Amino acid sequence: MVRQLRWAAMCLLSGLSAAPLLGASALQCVPYARIVSGVEIRGDALTWWDQAAAQYQRGHEPKKGAVLAFRPVGPMTLGHVAVVSRVLDDRRVLIRHANWSAPGAIEEDVLAIDVSDAGDWSQVRVWHSPTAQMGARTNPTFGFIYPAKAKLHEFTPDPALGSSIRFARVDRDQWDDVRLPAGVTPSRSTPTYTRGQPAAPKMAQAKATARKAAPKLETDPFIVEYADSTPSQRTLSAIIADVKRETRLN
Repeated sequence: MVRQLRWAAMCLLSGLSAAPLLGASALQCVPYARIVSGVEIRGDALTWWDQAAAQYQRGHEPKKGAVLAFRPVGPMTLGHVAVVSRVLDDRRVLIRHANWSAPGAIEEDVLAIDVSDAGDWSQVRVWHSPTAQMGARTNPTFGFIYPAKAKLHEFTPDPALGSSIRFARVDRDQWDDVRLPAGVTPSRSTPTYTRGQPAAPKMAQAKATARKAAPKLETDPFIVEYADSTPSQRTLSAIIADVKRETRLN
């Protein structure tokens, strides 16, 4: 039991979850992305890019409603898919995805940043809700899959798809003052905003106001159920401390 809880804590620290933990059936990224985007592709996320070649347009420019296909890396052996909900500029988008920061967790309108040298979205960092900051890991991607009609569809929880929790739903306007990481610059001189506002006034307004703190997430308290479902004599914080200590020793 303690070993299982240690594994759960490790996934919280890494910010990646490729499969349900503790043997529970959790909502996976693939059915969630298929429903929200309308892209009718099935199979593991790592196969979506090749499957899309015969059905959809693909590219490396973010667009609302497009599916961002992640390459397999580290513990994310099956890849990952996320849906673009808003384009902030050419280096920042908001995404909706499932089973990333915690098993079965649904995160809506959270930040993803292009950190590739070429500005082609081949390397991204993604918001990690449990720590309320950008994930430290750089994730390689294939690119964007564009649906025939760019539309975001609502997701209704379905027990047949696995258990799910709405871990984070963020006010999209709160991301306006979250800047790019140090060393990452926009690949084009004029950012693109989806609300029709010119870039220059938007940037001037941002400079005229103090930077806001990291966006406050509406966290579902039931997110801790997967770690607390089995009685234990040890607290989760103690287990996380053990994980950190073992990581340093290894």
